[in-house]
Amino acid sequence: MRIGNREFAVEGHTYVMGILNVTPDSFSDGGRFDKLDKALYHVEEMITEGMDIVDVGGESTRPGYTLLSEEEEISRVIPIIENIKSRFDIPISLDTYKGKVAQAGVEAGADLINDIWGLKYDETMGNVIAGAGLPCCLMHNRREAVYQNYMEEVLEDLKETLVIAEKAGIEKDKILLDPGIGFGKTYGNNLEMINRMEMLHVLGCPLLLGCSRKSVIGLTLALPAQQRVEGTLVTTVYAVLKRAMFVRVHDVKENVRAIKMAEAIRDGE
Repeated sequence: MRIGNREFAVEGHTYVMGILNVTPDSFSDGGRFDKLDKALYHVEEMITEGMDIVDVGGESTRPGYTLLSEEEEISRVIPIIENIKSRFDIPISLDTYKGKVAQAGVEAGADLINDIWGLKYDETMGNVIAGAGLPCCLMHNRREAVYQNYMEEVLEDLKETLVIAEKAGIEKDKILLDPGIGFGKTYGNNLEMINRMEMLHVLGCPLLLGCSRKSVIGLTLALPAQQRVEGTLVTTVYAVLKRAMFVRVHDVKENVRAIKMAEAIRDGE
C-alpha cells in the first residue's frame, strides 16, 4: 500500500502510526502539542524513535468530547500538516470525520485520511477521499454499545462501510480497517475485539489497532492515562500476533521495540 512517498507491505510487518494530538483536551496528552513548535519537536522525536507515519488530530474524540466547527478544526491541523510536510520526510495521516476538513487536509499535503466514523458521519467524506486518490483508515463505531451478536454485528457494520467506500469510488486496496477500540463498545467488547481481531481479516483489508493508553487499559490496570504504557505494549503484541498492519500509539520507542521482539518470536528469526 502506497502512503505518501512510501510503500508499506500489507502483510508480514506491523508499522507504527504515531499520534500527534494538536488539541487542548485530548484524554492523555491534551495541551502538550497544540503549539506549532512543540508539535514539530514531537514529530521529530517520534521519527527518531522509529515512527512510520504521523497521525494529526485536531479534535478530541474522548468520551464527552466537544464537537468543533469545521473552521476551528481546520485552523488547528492545516498549519501543522503544512509544516510537517515542508520539514520532514514522513507520511501524514489526518484524523477527521468531516469532509470539509479532509479536503483542506488533502490540499495541505495529507497522505491518508483516518475517519473514526467509517464514512458514516459525513456523506461527502467518501467522495473527498476518492477524488484525492488517497488511502484511508475506516473505523468501526456506533453511537450506543448495544449488540445481540457482537463480533458478527461489527463485521456487518464494517461491510456497510466498505459498500459506502465502493460506491464513492475508493479502491479497496487503499483501505485500512480499524476495529474501533473504545468507540461504541463496552469494556468487555473491547477486550473481546483485541482477542478476536483476526476475524476481521475476512473483509479483505489490512487492519489498524488503536489501543494506546485507552480506558480498556486504564480499567484493567486501575491506572491513569500516563501510566498505561505497559498495558499498551501488550495490545501491540496482540496486534503483531493477529497480523495487524499498523498500531496507532503515543509511545513510539517502546512500541517499536515490542513489535520487533514479538515479530522475532512469531517468525522464528
